[in-house]
This record gives sequence, C-alpha cells and structure tokens, in this order.
Amino acid sequence: MDAEGALNTLRGGDAGAIEKVLREYSEEHRATFKFDLADEEKRKKLCEGVFKVLEKDISTSCQVTCLEVLRILSRDKKVLVPVTTKENMQILMRLAKLDDSEASLEEAAHFPVIVESLKCLCNIVFNSQMAQKLSLELNLAAMLCNLLRKCKDQQVISDIKCFDLRLLFLLSLLHTDIRSQLRYELQGLPLLTQALESAFSIKWTDEYEAAIDHNGPPLSPQETDCAIEALKALFNVTVDSWNVHSESDSHQFRVMAAVLRHCLLTMGPTEDKTEELHSNAVNLLSNVPVSCLDVLISPLAQDEIAQEATTLDESTQETETGQDETREEETNLKYNTMVYNGMNMEAIRVLLDFMEKRIDKGSCYREGLTPVLSLLTECSRAHRNIRKFIKDQVLPPLRDVTNRPEVGSTVRNKLVRLMTHVDLGVKQIAAEFLFVLCKERVDSLLKYTGYGNAAGLLAARGLLAGGRGDHWYSDDEDTDTEEYKSAKPKEEVIKPMGVRPDGTMAPLEETLCQYQVTKENSSDSD
Repeated sequence: MDAEGALNTLRGGDAGAIEKVLREYSEEHRATFKFDLADEEKRKKLCEGVFKVLEKDISTSCQVTCLEVLRILSRDKKVLVPVTTKENMQILMRLAKLDDSEASLEEAAHFPVIVESLKCLCNIVFNSQMAQKLSLELNLAAMLCNLLRKCKDQQVISDIKCFDLRLLFLLSLLHTDIRSQLRYELQGLPLLTQALESAFSIKWTDEYEAAIDHNGPPLSPQETDCAIEALKALFNVTVDSWNVHSESDSHQFRVMAAVLRHCLLTMGPTEDKTEELHSNAVNLLSNVPVSCLDVLISPLAQDEIAQEATTLDESTQETETGQDETREEETNLKYNTMVYNGMNMEAIRVLLDFMEKRIDKGSCYREGLTPVLSLLTECSRAHRNIRKFIKDQVLPPLRDVTNRPEVGSTVRNKLVRLMTHVDLGVKQIAAEFLFVLCKERVDSLLKYTGYGNAAGLLAARGLLAGGRGDHWYSDDEDTDTEEYKSAKPKEEVIKPMGVRPDGTMAPLEETLCQYQVTKENSSDSD
C-alpha cells in the first residue's frame, strides 16, 4: 500500500475502510526509515489526513492504527513541517492523557492509544524545532510529570512510563529552560528517582541502603528500558549539580546514589543491556556531588561478615577433593575483593570491572572510558576507604620488577599504557587516576608507572623534580615488597636516551658513537 492509495481512502472511505487501509500501510512500512523523495508531498497530505481522522469519534483500534501510521510518517523531518501545529500537538497530548487533572488512568483498553501517542510525540519533538518551541508553550513537561505520577506503582503500564520518561529526556536534552523547570519547579529529581526506584522494585533496609538479592532474576526487558530512560532523564536534570547547597538536596542525591548502587548490582536481560544500564548509571553518578558518593559503600555488621564468610567456606567444602585448593583460593579472592575494612565494596568492584571491560574494547575511549575513570578518580580523592580499596585492586604491592610497567595484562599495565595514549583527554584522566591512587606523591607514582610514562602529567603539574600534589591525604604509608626492596637500588630511574640510525631507542652515549661511526664510513676518501 502506497501513500496515494491510503490518501484516497482517507478522502472518501468510512472508518472501517480507513482502518483497514492504514493497517496495511503500517505493516508494509513498519521498518521504513528512508523515504522516496518523489512521494514527499503525498506523505505530507497523508499526515494531514491522519490528524483529521484522529479529531473524529473513532474506535480505539482505529486510533491505534492512525497513530502507528503517524509514527512512521514522523520519521521524515520534511513531512513534519506543515503538520506541526499547536492544534495537532494538542490532539496527540489529549490522546496521551497529558493534562493537569488528578483523575487516574482509564481501563487498560486505552493504554495502547496512550503509548502510541507518546511515541508520536517523541518522534515529532525530536525531529521538529517547531514542536520543541510548542512544547514550552503547551507546558508539555509538566503534563508528562503529572502522567508519570499517575503511573506510580502500576507495573501493567510500564510502556506508558517508559515513553513518558523518554519524552522527558528529549525535552530536557533539547531545552535548557525545560531542564531547569524540571529540576526546580516540577520537583523532577525526586519524581524521576522514584520512577527509577520503581523499575528496580527496591525494598529499603535503611535510609540509604536497599536490599540486594544476588540470586534474584535479572530485570525484564521492559524494566530495563524504563530504568535506562529514567537514568538518561535524571542525567539531564542533574547535569549542573556538583555543588549541593541545602540539606534537602543532599538527601535527594544520597537517595539517588543508593538507587544507583542497587542499579550497579543488578543484571539486565542480556549482557549488552546490562552494560547499557551500567553505562548510564556511571554517567549519572558523575553528576552526583562527590560528598554524597560515600553511599556507594556501606558498613557490614559483624554477623553479616561472619555469615558471608561461613557461606563461602561451606561452598568451598562442597567441592571435589582435587579442586579444593583452587576453589578455596577463588572463594577467598572473591570474599576479599568485596569487603574492605568492614565495608561492602561490591559497587566499587563493579565499577572497576566496568572500567577494565571498557579498556579492553580498545576503542571509543573518550566516550566510553573517561566517565568511569573520572568517577573513580573523584571517589578516590574524596573517600579514603574507596581509594585504599581501589589501590589494592589496581596497584597491589609491586612484585614484578623485571618487566616495564606498561608490559603485561594487569589493570595497572593497561592503565599505564593509557598514560601515553594519542588522545590527550584519555591519557590525562588515566594519569590523574593513578596519581590520586598514589596520594599524589611523585615517588610513589614513578614506582608503579615509570618516569617516561608519568612525564606528561608531572610536566603539566610542575613536578618533574619530585614532590607531591596539592590535595591532602591520610598519612598511611605505602609498603614495599621484598622483591621491590631488593631491586630498588639497582634501578636507573632517569637515563638520557637517543635514537639509533634504525629508529630504535638506546642510551645517549651509544647513539652518539653510532652516528659518529656512520658519518666516518659514509665520508668521501678522495
């Protein structure tokens, strides 16, 4: 079914015929995203015709079919120009139940109309500047917040919630005025946090601590999509929130950080969805004031520590005889990497694993890696327990003193390699992260990274001659292994180097001698 055939039916057919023809058009073009320029005018008229049908008193199924066709047509920016009017926007808002009334949503039969209307509004707002301006005039953000409140704790309408959140994300992305309105006038921070909390079905055990069921099922696809849309909308609302000026704001950010901790410990339906979920959580955590990030870790009661250790010991004893030692080592490693100084470090461990996975991808470091590196750097700078735990994981006591710091497959080796990355932003944040883990002490940084790898950061900070950075850290001392102590006197930390004729590096004296020999051999002997 082409646009002309559908248009002819709209002009003279009854409601039944219109619904049948539009359903055929929708099914045929469901996956169409690029349209034939020759039919552009016909599609514009078809779009106008669909809006006229939606103004009439038609059946719910006919409304859904009309909206499906409109959603397809709204993928074409040029088609939207003549039809993006205040009247047509109001038609879609009415069908989406976007109003300021307190009445609850009607029966489930009308939910598909609401969902399709919201989908159309998402496309139109994204593709039309006129629609973006009209959204301000029609106070669309406030209506969306009102609809979101009506969706509270109703799992059956998760699709409505998901596209409501997506439209709020688009509006807050495209309009700084709406971003500010959401944050301050519409109380968007607690509202969106509540929507995120609802997606995870969180049960609170303390003011800022949610119950974690490690053996529970993963999130459903719908729950995951709702959570991701809420995370993206919250990111826009909190993008300028580094400084907290009130106790109420501090409380809201701590609640949000607690929900995000739960998010990091939650799995999606697939590995890709889990990574997308955690990636958006990392982005949002970057907006949380650093003073509120201590919520990411929580103290464990002594009975909890004993219970977890007992559980792990029992799982070890159940192994076959030939595997006892290996499984015991794995169990102890798992336990030791989750608890530090009596604090639960599960969320930080997830962040470290996420960071390493992004490093291993080997591409898109600026977009994919720098947010989590920045987050871990700020957490480490502000919170001693987090810094000490991360240092234990990333910069354990140095035992391998024979290989260069950038050679190997450990997290330290991977981060040291990033210190000389071609992307300036990537190498700066990698170096900064390691420098903070070393409490901004030059001697400690050089021990783990080598002088050449650290030279860029040290030059930028005026620390080539040694010393330490400006930030204050606790006085706990770094301990050296016996391997490092024995190798330390033999190290040549700084050695002048030159380039051989073949392009490789060598001590400066050797390269000078080689160039001299080469010059003598190539001179004329007339």
